[in-house]
Amino acid sequence: MTSVFLSLSALLAASALAAPTAGAAPQADAATSVPSGWVAVDSSGLQHITDAADTLQAPLAAGRSAATAAAVEPELLALQSARNEKFVATEANYAAPNTGALRARSAQVGGGWEGFVFTFDEATGTVSLKSLANDRYVAVEKNYTGTAQNILRARSTSVGGWERFVLYYNESLDRFALQSTLNGLFVAMENSYTGSLQYALRARSAEITGSWEEFTLYSLEA
Repeated sequence: MTSVFLSLSALLAASALAAPTAGAAPQADAATSVPSGWVAVDSSGLQHITDAADTLQAPLAAGRSAATAAAVEPELLALQSARNEKFVATEANYAAPNTGALRARSAQVGGGWEGFVFTFDEATGTVSLKSLANDRYVAVEKNYTGTAQNILRARSTSVGGWERFVLYYNESLDRFALQSTLNGLFVAMENSYTGSLQYALRARSAEITGSWEEFTLYSLEA
């Protein structure tokens, strides 16, 4: 499979900030900057992702009708972590308080667990992610404590500041990154965690330091 390739001159706005050190370990919460080479995806870019991306088959999630799936198909995407090359899944069956946690743990797209509807909001220039596993929007749990603080969970029925992200693209890497508008931090995949939150996604990096914060997007067919 090959990943998405976007035409930056036609679709994306340029960034002029400094580049990170390649392969560096993720950093703790701090002031956020966008490195050189990373540009924000606009509404045209989001549509182009769907048009240009390799297409994977995604069986319908349980309880989800074909009509509903067809209505959201233009923005139906899967995320693959660049760190461990696993697809992000929604842990809809996890017990509280981690019900709906997002983890990069699937070797392939096997169903609604790995599918997300990306919707662009023109007013804020942000995207929201709605999981096909439980029809809930992905939120950043800023008020959680410990290793689960800022974890991403598909648990919201509507979109607010907790559920909004800026989507960035790097043409030279052909990869994407997500930045939470709630805390200004980039989403990282916790490859070194153990237990039930291993590979969990958390909005906790001040910079895009390497593969921890980088993802590939694939278009899905229901």
